[in-house]
Amino acid sequence: MKIGITCYPTYGGSGAVATELGLELARRGHEVHFISYAQPFRLDTFQEGVFFHEVEMDDYPLFEHPPYSLALAVAIHDVASARGLDLVHVHYAIPHATSAWIAREMGEGAGPRVLTTLHGTDITLVGQHPSFKSITRFSVLRSDGISAVSEYLKKETEDRFGVAPGRIEVIPNFVDVARYRPGIRPELRERLAGAGERILMHISNFRAVKRVPDAVHAFARVARTMPARLILVGDGPERPVAVREARRLGVEDRVTFLGKHAAVEELLSSADLFLLPSESESFGLAALEAMACGVPVIGTHVGGLPEVVAPEAGALLPVGATEAMGDAAVALLSDPMRWRKASEAARHIAVSQFSAERIVPAYEAWYRSVIEAKPGKTP
Repeated sequence: MKIGITCYPTYGGSGAVATELGLELARRGHEVHFISYAQPFRLDTFQEGVFFHEVEMDDYPLFEHPPYSLALAVAIHDVASARGLDLVHVHYAIPHATSAWIAREMGEGAGPRVLTTLHGTDITLVGQHPSFKSITRFSVLRSDGISAVSEYLKKETEDRFGVAPGRIEVIPNFVDVARYRPGIRPELRERLAGAGERILMHISNFRAVKRVPDAVHAFARVARTMPARLILVGDGPERPVAVREARRLGVEDRVTFLGKHAAVEELLSSADLFLLPSESESFGLAALEAMACGVPVIGTHVGGLPEVVAPEAGALLPVGATEAMGDAAVALLSDPMRWRKASEAARHIAVSQFSAERIVPAYEAWYRSVIEAKPGKTP
């Protein structure tokens, strides 16, 4: 198949999954064309069968805000026409599903099939804003195929946008278990923490929904019990708040802010515990990546996280229950046998349920079902 993929190229779960999917599809013999305003951050090595098409945006005095959605539609149409794409798979509804629909209409019925994968905030946050709700619903419903990364997100989409039962395919996120694995760089621990210190880690975009200060609160409880260090990876608006909380709680010297890193698998494989105290998670890709590295997860019982983090791989607690999170972390870290069992369970779940070898064929089967469906008929 010849497949177009549109995603946000910056750091974030939807772009990471879309890029990894494209690379895996190319390895399986498909021709993959990425179409976006910049090269996806994980598209950093040559891969046969993978092409990147940058959306051209020229400054024009009339436009206070350049119309990226329209430029993207033109780019999708041009690539589809020139390369004979069978389908365009867009990740994150706004504006990608809208642009893909316009591109298809530009083909006057001869354009490629449009498939939309919903990742979370495109439905639960951005898609609910009054400025976007109607166009989000329109674009999603006009897609030839719709998928969601969790049962939770499927139900949310059906309830919030009136999508008929049976229209949405649930295909969970996946992880490259050969890339994300335990013990990648064992010497890295010595650079991240002092001798005898347990390493707790959090990775996110530091938005308010991630509740990064809660990770600091939970860590402070651990730090009162044992030598430990909190490694915070990423950046965003909540970083200054987290810095102030670490100072207020007296653990500033035991909290390290590393900023953004592309090779997070090296960092994760050095951790003892992953903290994810989010207010909302449609799936929890960072938790899955940690589990693939054999790192137990302490998180919140929200959204799609219970579909990923089983009780034997860590613990999920109510939002804001930082004392309980700290206690759960201490219980795991102070019992070597219990920690080892949780580590092994986390790795097993990642490999057996969420590996690329298991999930990518589900995408291929979905593609075929959409392509083989009669025009105008939703599979």
